[in-house]
Amino acid sequence: MRVVAQRVAAARVEVAGQVVASIGVGLLVLAGFQEGDDAAQLAWMSAKLARLRIFSDDTGVMNRSVVEAGGEVLAISQFTLFASTRKGNRPSWSRAARPEIAQPLFARFGAQLEAELGRGVPSGVFGADMQVHLINDGPVTICLDSRHPE
Repeated sequence: MRVVAQRVAAARVEVAGQVVASIGVGLLVLAGFQEGDDAAQLAWMSAKLARLRIFSDDTGVMNRSVVEAGGEVLAISQFTLFASTRKGNRPSWSRAARPEIAQPLFARFGAQLEAELGRGVPSGVFGADMQVHLINDGPVTICLDSRHPE
């Protein structure tokens, strides 16, 4: 599982010109899955995101988690995080989980995040052509990979 987490002042996702989800201050999480991802990886990632200290404390130091900052999380499924560009210029998506595998993983990931955060996690529409709007705060962008934790 791979995630790109961006600290945002606000974010929203639209499908066919309609806003389907939005948040204020918090994290925009782009999540990609590959075959073999399992419950342990979902648990690790959701716990890491809930506890990641990338929000400023009273002294301006990044020392607070999204939970401590009272922020929200907007989750978007994004298979392109597993693009391979080794050969040629057209990306290959062969490492990304097929939709019938990725969709339940994404749903479980959202539920796991909700449990970690103690609040709902709005999301985009799986498989839809989405337009994601965000106000990146900082900017602060963190890339996480459950199979290669750093």
